[in-house]
Amino acid sequence: MSKRDQLENQSMNDLFDAVLSLQDRDECRAFLEDVCTVGELLSICQRYQVALMLRDGKTYSEIAGVTHASTATISRVNRTLNYGNDGYDLVIERHNNS
Repeated sequence: MSKRDQLENQSMNDLFDAVLSLQDRDECRAFLEDVCTVGELLSICQRYQVALMLRDGKTYSEIAGVTHASTATISRVNRTLNYGNDGYDLVIERHNNS
């Protein structure tokens, strides 16, 4: 079973619907703090910042200097930006337009 197939089941749909029901930053923070460890949240935040900086044309060394992300993390995010499901771009675009 592919990773994509693993994401397409009722349990995942329930989780996605729960996230979509959150109404503001405080609700989002409360939910994510309950679901994730602090380390997991910091990693997600770091990867998002890396994505923003990559889309802004920053170099790996500039990104590493600001975010302290490893080159492996930066490369992973870059690969996802170029060959992923466009999730980062969707969020970046919507956030920029809000």
